[in-house]
Amino acid sequence: MRGNGLRIYSLIYLLFLYAPIALLPVFAFNSGTIIAFPLKGFTTDWFAQMWANPTLRRAFFNSLTIAVSSAVLATALGVFAARASTRYNFPAKTGIMGLIMLPLVLPEIIVAMSLLVVLLAIGVELSVLTVIVGHTLICLPYAIAILTTAFNSLDKSLEEAAQDLGETRFSAFRLVILPLVMPGIISALLMSFTISLDEFIIAFFLAGNEPTLPTYIFSQLRFPKAIPVIMALGTVLVLMSILLLTAAEYFRRRGAARTGRQGHGGFL
Repeated sequence: MRGNGLRIYSLIYLLFLYAPIALLPVFAFNSGTIIAFPLKGFTTDWFAQMWANPTLRRAFFNSLTIAVSSAVLATALGVFAARASTRYNFPAKTGIMGLIMLPLVLPEIIVAMSLLVVLLAIGVELSVLTVIVGHTLICLPYAIAILTTAFNSLDKSLEEAAQDLGETRFSAFRLVILPLVMPGIISALLMSFTISLDEFIIAFFLAGNEPTLPTYIFSQLRFPKAIPVIMALGTVLVLMSILLLTAAEYFRRRGAARTGRQGHGGFL
């Protein structure tokens, strides 16, 4: 009886969580302009209007630029932080790593307001660049969490063996360690990209006059006739997010399996 109750609870929870997402493509292909049942007919006009909208295209390319830049910066910084935290001991290590991971638990609106105050105080004009800074700050803890797991799963004897065979620390890291953690790096890149692409609060505060996809969607919700196009855009974003998260999980598992095999098999 207890097992049946848990299954029913899990089913209700999943329906509550994913039913709104499942309805996105239903209304995106519906010819009616009112988001309600019954459906009127099948159409792809909303997708055509979506791509024909110049403001939406500008918002898309802005979001793509921000997401790619933030993902690369967060992952690069995450590699250094994860490497330092797993390989070396230094004064105030716990406190420093705690401060770096702090955006993970802080409300985003607090981070956004703080960044806005600081940037305006030093005279920085709000633009795509300021959003990249904010998204890098938000994505960094996620990248560090993924990369710390990847570095922790490595056998330290691999690097020591490479140095014993004549490699320098840098070349041992480049030739031995980096290829082993590459799946984790790709996973961190994809995860950071997805988080940046979907992030709204930081972009709302720091984008200035530059639209991003989340802020564009928010601005269009006031116009009922624009809702079907937003449904089409939401469908595309959900599919992109699913693909990216699936790829990130694939590379994460591949990296865990690879480092496990290397750890059991030795350096050669």
